[in-house]
Amino acid sequence: MIRITLFSPDSKLRCLLGNALRLEYDVVIEGQQERFTDAVRESRPDVVVLDLDTNYSSLERQLVFYREVAALQLPIVVMTDDMRRTTAMQFMEAGAADCIRKPPSLVEFKVVVERAYEHAQMQRELDGMRITMSQTFGCDRLVGSSGRSQVVYDLIRRVADLNAFVLIAGESGTGKELVARAIHNRGNRAKHPFIAVSCGAIPESLIEAELFGHEKGAFTGSTGAHAGYLEQAGEGTILLDEIGELSLNTQVKLLRVLQEREYTRLGGTKLIPLHARVLFATHRNLHQMVEAGTFRSDLYYRVNVMTINVPPLRERTEDIPQLARHFLKQYAGEFGKAIYDIRPSAMEALVEYEWPGNVRELENVIQGATILADGESLGLSEMPDFLRQVVSEEGPTMAASEAEGFEGLLRQYKFNLANQAIEECHGNKTLAARKLGVSRAYLHRLIRMAPGEAGVAEPGNVTTFPGMASAS
Repeated sequence: MIRITLFSPDSKLRCLLGNALRLEYDVVIEGQQERFTDAVRESRPDVVVLDLDTNYSSLERQLVFYREVAALQLPIVVMTDDMRRTTAMQFMEAGAADCIRKPPSLVEFKVVVERAYEHAQMQRELDGMRITMSQTFGCDRLVGSSGRSQVVYDLIRRVADLNAFVLIAGESGTGKELVARAIHNRGNRAKHPFIAVSCGAIPESLIEAELFGHEKGAFTGSTGAHAGYLEQAGEGTILLDEIGELSLNTQVKLLRVLQEREYTRLGGTKLIPLHARVLFATHRNLHQMVEAGTFRSDLYYRVNVMTINVPPLRERTEDIPQLARHFLKQYAGEFGKAIYDIRPSAMEALVEYEWPGNVRELENVIQGATILADGESLGLSEMPDFLRQVVSEEGPTMAASEAEGFEGLLRQYKFNLANQAIEECHGNKTLAARKLGVSRAYLHRLIRMAPGEAGVAEPGNVTTFPGMASAS
């Protein structure tokens, strides 16, 4: 039985709803605002219903009361006598599960309450899955439930306990180090150190001393012995990030260490066994580097025992809302701000953008937007200019009457072709763009471009769809 705690200053409405609902729901009703939050804490309801009638109080005061109740983090249905779009939107943007007109029909009331309850149940299940996933893979910053993410999680599980070399490949900002940490934390070395080394950040003259360590007097300025990163990792895990940045000379020495499982400090003679598990990461295509002669083939085949390809964010757009809310929660807490959600228009922009900087870029955008935000949700106004240009809150217009002449007919044809592809892909613009052989950003610009505006493209920069002749 669904538990409902209802607030209404209207005694007649309290009586009416109380008598009608108690046959099907566990209902607690309160008529005093100052006692309501305590009533909610005591009754621990599944859904809260608030009668925020502007006849009794101003909208501003009602919003203040709403926010006090919303802090309890329960699904809230708002009843109001004022169902103007602006009023309803303020409650929805503040996080309300739904708004209904007062007085509600009993059928409508039941539908709205049960929908809010089911949505909250689904959200709790998703949160539980994420917690379970983070515990399973030992890294609470791995966020995402798309099919591409699930493939990565499965590979992490398979290799976590194995003392095998793993190459983690992916574009910059996709979270390769997080995958490496998840492998370490999920495996049997979790109680030992995890050390991440950025090979590209260490000067060539120092890389050997940093990796293998050095003895006193090994080079000018070495006043004492120093344990290298391989030694510091002990029986834990060491991640050699950006391995493609290593020089050929260093590659030779690293290959010997991986083959023999032992090394010596720079300037020393004592053999030190390699106990640590070694993981590798790169944003480069090592196979192409081998063909170009900039990466040794024997080292490539040594490190490429198992490859985990971390997909770019544009290929797992289903994860964007979950990632965005994850970063919002993180930075809202860090900055001490009561920001609870992202508005639909802003979320649309986040999903439609192609994210060349991947998850790192998304995190930076949400962090910056959280700093700028004054309300309880992030909107387009807090987003960077490049995101605001991705979507327009007013839909596209493509008047056929404007499509005159060859150029206009060509633009109209492209517009229709793009919309047909989107319809055939059931609204998935990423799939539609792939089908047409164009970028998603270009597809999005095209369907929002009026015929008169499309002709401003620079000469020689015309994009055509497959099967369509160039407009030259």
